[in-house]
Amino acid sequence: MIRHEGGASVVEFALILPVFIAFVFGMINCGLLLWTQLGLEHGVVAASRCAAINPSTCPDVPAYAAAEAYGLPIPKMAFTKTMPECGDQVVASYGFKFITLIFPTMNVTLAARSCYPT
Repeated sequence: MIRHEGGASVVEFALILPVFIAFVFGMINCGLLLWTQLGLEHGVVAASRCAAINPSTCPDVPAYAAAEAYGLPIPKMAFTKTMPECGDQVVASYGFKFITLIFPTMNVTLAARSCYPT
């Protein structure tokens, strides 16, 4: 009995390709999520330090924090400055949107906080 197996690799490839693409998009989304969280944390730390050490340098603390967020398109409304007992505190809250091809857009709220003593 003679069998022709020429199309077996094409069928295997067609079965594995969607899983591979989903895995790659998942890795890209996780990387973007971590980069955005790192940018938020850097922005709040830099802004709280600037507000505590030299307030004349950064009179608009939320704008300074947004500028220090590694170039991410985070609006300055995501940052707020308060003065609790720990010193100058900057808090950030930002809604991160995952890039998906099949599923509806999923959102995750990222948060960061830093307090620098005055």
